[in-house]
Amino acid sequence: MRRHFQMFADYNRWANRRVYAACEDLSDEDYRADAGAFFGSIHRTLNHLLVADRIWVSRMTGQGEAPKALDVVLFDDFSALRDARAAEDQRIIGFVDGLNDERIAGDFTYTTISNPITITQPLGPVLSHVFNHQTHHRGQVHAILTSLGGPSLVLDLVYFLRSDGSRWM
Repeated sequence: MRRHFQMFADYNRWANRRVYAACEDLSDEDYRADAGAFFGSIHRTLNHLLVADRIWVSRMTGQGEAPKALDVVLFDDFSALRDARAAEDQRIIGFVDGLNDERIAGDFTYTTISNPITITQPLGPVLSHVFNHQTHHRGQVHAILTSLGGPSLVLDLVYFLRSDGSRWM
């Protein structure tokens, strides 16, 4: 299982780099416009992804700052957000690299944010959720980019595996 999650952590970094590269040339108006996504704009959606990852990694590791709301804007500046995203992707990779199958199969306990209750769950399915959550919201950003006439990004896992991720095959 560790190798499986290492592949997803590597894919996650790769996909995030592609999304951020596609957003670099947007006008500030397009980048911040409410496009009807769950968090409104590309800017707020990318911030949400960073927020959620910080929350989950903090829960799983017991380290790092965890935002107190899912819709907080951590970085108003695109470059600062991109740099923080890259750092968080490395943090996720480092965390997953430090796991073993026993830990992945084991439980961990955390407290939820919106309705504070204590939950104990196996780590493996939560890691799957973290990567699936990224894919879900990256898809929203991709849809907004496409609606703006931007590039139609190829973000498929199989494309990653055929290119940058060939070491996982």
